[in-house]
Amino acid sequence: MSADGKALIEVKHLGKSFGSIQVLKDINVDIHEGDVVFVVGPSGSGKSTFLRCLNRLEEPTEGNIFFEGVDIVDKKTDIDRHRQKMGMVFQQFNLFPHMTILKNLTIAPMKLQGKSRQEAEATALELLDRVGLKDRADAYPSQLSGGQKQRIAIVRALCMKPEVMLFDEPTSALDPEMVGEVLNVMRELAKEKMTMVVVTHEMGFAREIATRVMFMDGGNFIEEAPPEEFFTNPKNERLKAFLGKVL
Repeated sequence: MSADGKALIEVKHLGKSFGSIQVLKDINVDIHEGDVVFVVGPSGSGKSTFLRCLNRLEEPTEGNIFFEGVDIVDKKTDIDRHRQKMGMVFQQFNLFPHMTILKNLTIAPMKLQGKSRQEAEATALELLDRVGLKDRADAYPSQLSGGQKQRIAIVRALCMKPEVMLFDEPTSALDPEMVGEVLNVMRELAKEKMTMVVVTHEMGFAREIATRVMFMDGGNFIEEAPPEEFFTNPKNERLKAFLGKVL
């Protein structure tokens, strides 16, 4: 928890509709500092939409999302300022193909946070070193494997020194042999108590590093628990059926 005991992110009565289709229904969730929350569930259950609502990449239809006590759904809120504190990693890497890796990593801290080139590059190189890719600083995205690109995408988010990291199925576009390199980086972040919300199909990984796992079906969370309890003693019949198919 934060020093005052409040949640870092408070989601209250969140709903999201696309036309007549209601994708998220009355979600209420608190995420505290240091939480590693894994969101699992069948395709089409609303997991990615929920994650994208947390930084308003999707505009909620109803409800409130408080981040550090500020309602970011309020149209008067400077959402760009808050997004700088929320790193986002997508299925696809979204790197700028015409820029070197170092340029990809330094452009946002320099333009959005006013960092000097020297300061931004020092941070980027330190983080690249941590993920074993410092020697690729002058390469272009096309010269990297999928696993390397996704590690770079994580580093790019970390260069902004975020309060929370959001991961939307970060390994689903990777060849199986590259998945481990990305999970290792996430494992280290969890050890460092980085607050993380992770949408994933990697059940073994969820069981290993999550502080809690939340099961979404039909646009809401129908069960959540610490990972050991979640996987070994599920209460909800829908969750039991889901785990029976994926484990």
